[in-house]
Amino acid sequence: MNPMKIMNAFNTFRNNHPKVVQFAQVVFGSGVEEGTVIEVSVTKPGEEKITTNMKIKKSDIELFDELKNMGM
Repeated sequence: MNPMKIMNAFNTFRNNHPKVVQFAQVVFGSGVEEGTVIEVSVTKPGEEKITTNMKIKKSDIELFDELKNMGM
């Protein structure tokens, strides 16, 4: 995907979901350390909620750092 399209899509996402972006900035802005648990729930219309979680490992932090260095 073209970098300009990505930025436009992200700006649209930020405008549509400001609380999600603010939450991510607070949580990830201070850094996520090994052992942190991230939990995600999804509820589709008319369906039961599905939840999963992951415990952050060193390799995850390395991936996050690489993505951050790429400007993502």
